[in-house]
Amino acid sequence: MPKLVIFFIGLVAASCESKQEGPSEVTVTPKEQTKSTIKSTESPDSIMTILFFGNSLTAGYGLDETEAFPYLIQTRIDSLGLPYQVVNGGLSGETTAGGKGRIDWVLRSPVDIFVLELGANDMLRGLDLSETDKNLRAILDKVRKANARTKIVIAGMQAPPNMGKDYQDNFAAIFGQVAKDYDASLIPFLLAGLEGKGLDIGDGKHPNAEGQLIVMENVWSTLKDLL
Repeated sequence: MPKLVIFFIGLVAASCESKQEGPSEVTVTPKEQTKSTIKSTESPDSIMTILFFGNSLTAGYGLDETEAFPYLIQTRIDSLGLPYQVVNGGLSGETTAGGKGRIDWVLRSPVDIFVLELGANDMLRGLDLSETDKNLRAILDKVRKANARTKIVIAGMQAPPNMGKDYQDNFAAIFGQVAKDYDASLIPFLLAGLEGKGLDIGDGKHPNAEGQLIVMENVWSTLKDLL
């Protein structure tokens, strides 16, 4: 059973950090910065690849790897007999700038469906939204250049109320606009359904196993139409 990469993201609904405060992040050494594949039961020659490229939500920080939503997605796929393998390309504390810097390495292997889940750490650090937008587009430009037929999914995120309404609106709008411009599918809000329910691992930030089930359904509602 493969070991998933673990990384950090704030659970927006329970976030208590201010715009100025930096998040407490889990670091990953270069040796650990590898893609983890959750193998399907199909033969290697017949399966296609779904790459989740993101941060600690994708890795399932604080949980067993079998409780994280990418693993749950693979389980759903296998139960339906679909020829896909899920690859976890998450990294601790990843920002959109960090993702832009390592996307070339991740794309060394063919990708059929690319799920981009980045931006929340930019928000928690109070980074300029124009940079977040630019970095997301740079990542997708490289995905398109590597394979124009790769299907793209954008995971939408939201900022907490303490960031201010203007920031909330502008941050949330980035993901929908990028999805539209790149003809990508959009998960409106990756953490929908977790708000105020205490479905975290005890730190007020990371979804617990029950929360990951909700995240998985949010992802699946968009992803299923591409399979």
